[in-house]
Amino acid sequence: MANYFSDHPELEFHLHHPLMKRIVELKERNFADKAQFDDAPVDYDDAIENYKRFLDITGDVAANIIEPNSESVDLEGPHLENGRMIYASKTFENLDATRKAGLWGVSMPRRYGGLNMPITPYSMASEIVSTADAGFQNIWSLQDCIETLYEFGSEEQRQKYIPRVCAGETMSMDLTEPDAGSDLQRVMLKATYDEKEQCWRLNGVKRFITNGDSDIHLVLARSEEGTRDGRGLSMFIYDKRNGGVNVRHIEHKLGIHGSPTCELTYKNAKAELCGSTRLGLIKYVMALMNGARLGIAAQSTGLSQAAYNEALAYAKERRQFDTAIIDFPAVYDMLSRMKAKLDAGRSILYQTARYVDIYKALDDIARERKLTPEERQEQKKYARLADAFTPLAKGMNSEYANQNAYDAIQIHGGSGFIMEYKSQRLYRDARIFSIYEGTTQLQVVAAIRYITNGTMLGIIKEMAEAEVADSLKPLKARIEKLIPIYEDALNYVKELGNQAAHDFLARRLYDMTAELVMSLLILDDANRAPELFAKSANVYVRMTEEDVIGKSAYIKAFQADDLTNFVAREQEA
Repeated sequence: MANYFSDHPELEFHLHHPLMKRIVELKERNFADKAQFDDAPVDYDDAIENYKRFLDITGDVAANIIEPNSESVDLEGPHLENGRMIYASKTFENLDATRKAGLWGVSMPRRYGGLNMPITPYSMASEIVSTADAGFQNIWSLQDCIETLYEFGSEEQRQKYIPRVCAGETMSMDLTEPDAGSDLQRVMLKATYDEKEQCWRLNGVKRFITNGDSDIHLVLARSEEGTRDGRGLSMFIYDKRNGGVNVRHIEHKLGIHGSPTCELTYKNAKAELCGSTRLGLIKYVMALMNGARLGIAAQSTGLSQAAYNEALAYAKERRQFDTAIIDFPAVYDMLSRMKAKLDAGRSILYQTARYVDIYKALDDIARERKLTPEERQEQKKYARLADAFTPLAKGMNSEYANQNAYDAIQIHGGSGFIMEYKSQRLYRDARIFSIYEGTTQLQVVAAIRYITNGTMLGIIKEMAEAEVADSLKPLKARIEKLIPIYEDALNYVKELGNQAAHDFLARRLYDMTAELVMSLLILDDANRAPELFAKSANVYVRMTEEDVIGKSAYIKAFQADDLTNFVAREQEA
């Protein structure tokens, strides 16, 4: 039987990164749970084996239940009945299977019924589910919203809601509105305090809400009357059991059909404040979105894997001119690039997840006791790294998923354009990844300050100091030659002293930065496991050379007047 974990040894490789020892140490608190919970690990090796067992179960469910159901779910999709969203019939089977397999509450502490797993294996599970069906991954992975409630809710709220999610109840984050998409400061859903009932009431409309008829919602609403910016917004918990919210419309989308995208009407809906007022957007949504962006990076990687699987299998079977098409240079070039993007994207995904794991675990410890000065420094370091890497992981992997899905169709030729083939669904599903939870353009905005202030350059130079095997030294030398080219282009943009020019060139700087980081990460992977990654490292570094040199040439030839002339031409047109 197929298994989407054990069939791809690249995943297990990332469980053995050197940082995992520190992650397990922090997450398990010296393995204190072993005295109270039978399933708690007793040491580091036992913890890693626990993660492998969990991922093996996930891989089995994904390959043998979720994937076989994916076509039916895509064709049926959810529908609306009397103000309620009804999942596709096979989605209910998927939910039942994941609940029976114990795949909920993955990152939550055991005292609430969770599995107490780090974000890294959780992200792997998210990737695996997405390989089977990216639409179902949306529904399943939104359990991660509980992280925000765990971090900022009261202990009473934790005890009330977290065990329900661990048992398999679904979640959503209700942020966007008809007039507030990327610009969440414009959110106007009204929250008023009901003195008589001693609760908050929500009124208004939310739009484009993924899994919008979920059991438990985190809702961004305007609690401060008379305000019109982010300082008037708070976060609320809405429990579907209390009523007051109806689904007005389910969007008919290009892809991810199994994932219902809803328009919701709130009519005097009872809700609880999560955390403090006025911090909804400024603090809580930022934490929520960073988690969601890492989730989309995992979703994108999973679909990239599926696209590569489909393309590779077809290229081996399809014959033209009495030759399997995988033997044609044009085809194996495409396949090698697909695999390189997949491996490099996976590398930055799990590096980011490890950074998140360390600072989140230290945050959690800080709720129980005062951190030592060394721990505070560690927390600050990894929080900064996570903040810098998350927009790179989300943006690049979502773009790579689109590119790999495109190439999968191209390798299929005319068959790829036929609806009976899986590649067309992967292509439709992938298109949203670079849009929701912050477009790629917004990932550039989030990342650019770490690029222009030299943080990423410093990280790249530090990474380039790592030793590699003799066989990889020529590849490392190629990367080292690119770093001064990148630095020169970066300094050129900064010296322009023109904000509009900075914004115009930011995407090119972002791409160059991410590709250099991923080249160094995949080189390190190849150094530790050449049998898995040496080929991808070889291809990816050459792709990076092509891109960094080309983008640098574009930047160095750019003049501030070029932008003025370009805008004028567009306005005339």
